[in-house]
Amino acid sequence: MSITKESDLTGMQKASEAVAHTLKKMTDYAQPGMTTNELDEYGAKILTEFGAKSAPHSTYGFPGWTCISVNNEFCHGVPSDKRKLQEGDLVNIDVSAELNGFWADNGGSFVLGQDINQHQKLVNASKEILIKTINSIRGGVKIADIGHLMESEAKKRGFKVIRNLAGHGIGRGLHEQPDELLNYQNKFDQRRFKKNSVVAIETFISTTSSYATALSDGWTMVGNKGGFMAQHEHTIVVTDNAPLILTEMNEIFK
Repeated sequence: MSITKESDLTGMQKASEAVAHTLKKMTDYAQPGMTTNELDEYGAKILTEFGAKSAPHSTYGFPGWTCISVNNEFCHGVPSDKRKLQEGDLVNIDVSAELNGFWADNGGSFVLGQDINQHQKLVNASKEILIKTINSIRGGVKIADIGHLMESEAKKRGFKVIRNLAGHGIGRGLHEQPDELLNYQNKFDQRRFKKNSVVAIETFISTTSSYATALSDGWTMVGNKGGFMAQHEHTIVVTDNAPLILTEMNEIFK
């Protein structure tokens, strides 16, 4: 999607506010002893109050309203009454939704309570890399160069990137062009970011794995070599200067 008129920007801002507010409220609400289904239902309530519809649920028939992944689950975790959150868990919440024909996406990983399992370093790396990445995006910048930056920053910190997960264009649909905004450099990709385009930029920073594989439920993904992964994601508008971060109110950088 490209922002061509004021109503486009307003629509994206409202959809982004819905997902960002939901992500922040869910992150604050999460506590040890709570099931991931309880947390998901809380998120569904907030989305509904905004008049927004869960994107994974409505688009793909995902069995939940938000994706909640815990510990060794990398992404697309299915909310469950059987999964109880525990102190020190590495939790990822990904919230995407549609509101009045506009779509927005955001996500964040965090340590629940005390960092007794030493996940905070990974979480911090993911945040720092996303901040540096977003600050480097301008109209005309090569997409592959941004991927190179992300992987280089991960390696500096002793981590890897997941090579089969990527950011994407967004706006009038959940996944639009440009697709495959990778966390590494694809030397064959000559595309450049376009001014006024809307994209979801996300990190996939891992401890030991380079690829994510699906479990038997068909949704939840884990690492091909185990370990843990942190993800942070913002929906942004590309400009000639620093991008406009539409989902900034999720406060994932705090």
